[in-house]
Amino acid sequence: MTAPPASPEPSAGWLEGREHVLPVRIYYEDTDFTGVVYHANYLRYFERGRSDFLRLVGVSHTELAAQNAAFTITRMEIDYRRAARVDDALLVRTTYDTVKGPRLFIAQRIVRGEDLIAEARVQAACIDAAGRARRPPPGLAEAIGPLLAP
Repeated sequence: MTAPPASPEPSAGWLEGREHVLPVRIYYEDTDFTGVVYHANYLRYFERGRSDFLRLVGVSHTELAAQNAAFTITRMEIDYRRAARVDDALLVRTTYDTVKGPRLFIAQRIVRGEDLIAEARVQAACIDAAGRARRPPPGLAEAIGPLLAP
């Protein structure tokens, strides 16, 4: 097995084509009393995948805030396929598919080896500090543009 390509920020994962890959280890604190990951924790793993994707391509939330831009999730559909358990090594796989005006359309999967654990279809909106929709800043569009679906 070969090591993943080096990343400017080791904790940010890596890219495989258009897809960002982020390793996540399941700890006892992530689980309920049966040792199964509590369903709401998948939201955290998906959030880390989206944020680290952006971080890896050079977009930080701090820089976005300085440009009066942030993201809010406007829609998220999650299908839970299998249970993840304490000590599992998972991969969060994220693709930014499309940008339409202020909206970003994102597909995410969490896998354990070949097993699909959960998948999400996400719509996010770029907003200003007052919460009004706005187009993403040019730096964001330039960073993710080459990675969007053709």
